[in-house]
Amino acid sequence: MLTMDLKNRVVKFLVENLDLKVDKLKTVIHSAVSEKIEFIGMELQAVAPSILRPPKTEKAIRAWKKYLRQKEARLLELKNAKERNRKKLGMKLLNHVHKKLKQSNGFKFDFRIENEVRQVFSTWADEVVREFLISVDERWEWHRKLTTGDFLSLARIRDKLPHDLVNAYDNFQNQVGKYLKPVKAKKQLEEEVRRREEEEEEKYAQRTVEDLTRRCIKVDAPLELIRKAIKTVGFTNQMGRPRPISLLMVLEDADIIKWYAGVGRRWLDFYCCCHNFRKVKIIVSYHLRFSCILTLAEKHEATKRETIRHFTKDLKVICGVNGDEKVHFPSEREIKMMGDKILSDPTAVDGSLTLALIRLASDEPCHRCISHFCDRTDTVVYRIHLLQKYLNVNPLDENNWVPQMGAIHDSLHRKCAPLCSEHISELYMGRLTLQDIDCTAFVDVD
Repeated sequence: MLTMDLKNRVVKFLVENLDLKVDKLKTVIHSAVSEKIEFIGMELQAVAPSILRPPKTEKAIRAWKKYLRQKEARLLELKNAKERNRKKLGMKLLNHVHKKLKQSNGFKFDFRIENEVRQVFSTWADEVVREFLISVDERWEWHRKLTTGDFLSLARIRDKLPHDLVNAYDNFQNQVGKYLKPVKAKKQLEEEVRRREEEEEEKYAQRTVEDLTRRCIKVDAPLELIRKAIKTVGFTNQMGRPRPISLLMVLEDADIIKWYAGVGRRWLDFYCCCHNFRKVKIIVSYHLRFSCILTLAEKHEATKRETIRHFTKDLKVICGVNGDEKVHFPSEREIKMMGDKILSDPTAVDGSLTLALIRLASDEPCHRCISHFCDRTDTVVYRIHLLQKYLNVNPLDENNWVPQMGAIHDSLHRKCAPLCSEHISELYMGRLTLQDIDCTAFVDVD
């Protein structure tokens, strides 16, 4: 009821005070559980916690257990290799010492090393014994061999033997039972297994109760709209495969990569908090990257393989006279490492997906950069081209255009803007928006 009252107040203020029209169909409050709510270009829905954090499937559990077995096998191989190398080193030391003793009357050192050698061998022995005592099966096998079938356990034989020998044997059996009898260790392992099973059952019960009583907000990126956007602009063909954009071939190689990088980074930054962010990363890493590669290949009349060999898959650009390589487009490794983030204030896309700046091949007088608070006059004049003009579509027509994809007003089409080298790069990369430029400082060029 509080939400209904707040909504009614907002609608009343918009209609009566601001004289705006409010679409009653779009302002109806629906069920957040059964329906999705579209907000700032994202889809919000109240779901059970298990949907946001689903339990592992049987296949995932089997894969994890297989990984643990492989990890144990590798550790066993390393352990065996360590023991083998240690044995070889010990035999070399003993052979060397024995050979020296046979050739001379003894070693003569200025300092004594017995304590150091004794400490090294003692450390090795302790490690071997400690690793041996970890295995319950080996301890059980040795305990069985050392405690069964021995004739010294018979009473008629013990009476005929010296007491020192019998006492030594009893002491030995006590030590065997103390260190090798695995009953206590086996009970501890069984207790550990039982405790883990109880914890799993408790977690399952808690997760079931939460699914029935608790709801979380799931934020999804509109994948269908994103696919429609990349198809409308021309990143992909009708079959959904990457294709080149002919309009961008007049740009420099670095500017083409920056234009694609600006679009990709905007999407990655905007949808980083979404639950299906992994699918957005696939779209950016595959469709945009290979569309850029195909655009560069068509510009230089080369094959895709030759273009990848020159620019690499990370789209590296050689800058300056020193031949330094610079990467503007996010690399595959960088995109793969991006994870879900908390919902934060999104950065406006600003319609950059529909904007292309083409450098004019003319000798224009120097003009001040149209970016706010920039007084540089070493500028280059660029002509603004709007993609919707070349696609012959009306952005107001939702059937041919994506509603959530920003569209720049037609009045900016073919306007000429002087920009310095720094701000043209910032505009391509999306760090500079149209709100940061002075639209009254456009230059008239025939």
